[in-house]
Amino acid sequence: MPRCPQCSSEKLYRDGLRYLIEGKKIQRWLCCSCGYRFSESSEETYDKNLNSRESNTGNRQLCVSTKAKKLGTATEIKTVAGEISQEARGKLLQFAFYLNKEGKSEYTIHNYISFLKRLSRHANIDNPESVKEYLAQIKKSINTKANYTVSYTAFLNWQGKTWKAPKYVARSPIPEFIPTEEELDQLIAGSGKKTAAILQTIKETGMRIGEVLSLTWTALNEKDNVLTLNTPEKRSLPRIFKISPKLTAMLQAMPKTHERIFSGTIAKDAARSLARTRTLIAAKVKNPRLARIHFHLIRHWKGTMEYHKTHDIDHVRRLLGHRSVLPTQIYVNIEQVLFSENANEYHVKAVSTVEEAMALIEVGFEYVTEIDGKKLFRKRK
Repeated sequence: MPRCPQCSSEKLYRDGLRYLIEGKKIQRWLCCSCGYRFSESSEETYDKNLNSRESNTGNRQLCVSTKAKKLGTATEIKTVAGEISQEARGKLLQFAFYLNKEGKSEYTIHNYISFLKRLSRHANIDNPESVKEYLAQIKKSINTKANYTVSYTAFLNWQGKTWKAPKYVARSPIPEFIPTEEELDQLIAGSGKKTAAILQTIKETGMRIGEVLSLTWTALNEKDNVLTLNTPEKRSLPRIFKISPKLTAMLQAMPKTHERIFSGTIAKDAARSLARTRTLIAAKVKNPRLARIHFHLIRHWKGTMEYHKTHDIDHVRRLLGHRSVLPTQIYVNIEQVLFSENANEYHVKAVSTVEEAMALIEVGFEYVTEIDGKKLFRKRK
């Protein structure tokens, strides 16, 4: 591994290959520490190719560790519309390393860098006014623009800079519909092994997709059917869940090749896989609602159903990991609308043995009172 000729760092990123006319390949490098870009070759190759009209085509320059030159904007590889400059690429790489050192989750780092890459393709990220102009003209939602703003603010803070950020306030929209449990089960049954396990995990726990993908094998207690989340996102609370034997078996069926249960899967890839699957299943069962189900919608379903079953908003808050009850209020509103017609209608059961009572409690019934030696239980319809 070579060293950076600018700062002598060994933290280098492979930046593609340089192909010479005579067929030789030269590795290009990008320094993670200072953003310096260079190509390594022998002294003889440098002298031969730098001075040869045939092999030194266009405006490209060949820099080597012994005679490295800083590539300015004019001498970089030609930048076409939508391409990120090498200087911007180096800065984003350094920023990603900084976020990692600051303890940010992989999901957060991925989102920040993705938004900044898009900005780099259409605006000058060294000029806040250029970024403002781009955000003002793009046809994106307020939430998307707010995410751009947050990412760019963090990027500027890392450089010790500030800007007067445009006021895009992210909103938490109410979901347009809540799927039924039957629809979720259809989607899970028709999905592949990994996607089905992810969907079932969210259905039973209400986790976010990033939280599911961060689960490690040590978080699963297969003996007691318990799943522990110690890597919550968005400053949520850690949680512990009692899961079904079915979900335990689905998780146990995942390959044990990595410390994480869903190793090698990122949120973006999982979402793409789900999008393909749900479209096929929706067409097969002739239910277009299935094609609109996404991971976070299942979390909304879980919050709504838990509130409908318990009418305990603090229980729902703790289940979903909210630090405040305010974001949990949305499920109260959804439940009241979805179940307004039969809000006061119950299934009622009367039992006389402990075993019968335990069986009812396991399926969501709650104890009401005792009359003539019979214990009465109820569950909302």
